[in-house]
Amino acid sequence: MRCLLASGPIEKVIELLEAHCCYLDKYYAAGIFLASGPQVPRTGGVILCRAQSRAEVEKIIGEDPFNAVADYRVIEFEPNKSVEGFKELLKIG
Repeated sequence: MRCLLASGPIEKVIELLEAHCCYLDKYYAAGIFLASGPQVPRTGGVILCRAQSRAEVEKIIGEDPFNAVADYRVIEFEPNKSVEGFKELLKIG
């Protein structure tokens, strides 16, 4: 399980928002992204994803139009407690 945190200048983010949404749609359709949205206050965004490896996550980040204007931080974690049904979402492949 990985959590991606991105932050960048809001005016640049707004310019790239439509392309970023298409990017998100691609990885939701592939079953990689589980949830995403802006931080509150809006200083960046968060994407919760599942991927085979950190290298796969880095490749995916490289495709994000925000990559040109945002700084990314990847947090990897192993959930050991969750709501019923959540573990099914975590299955990869």
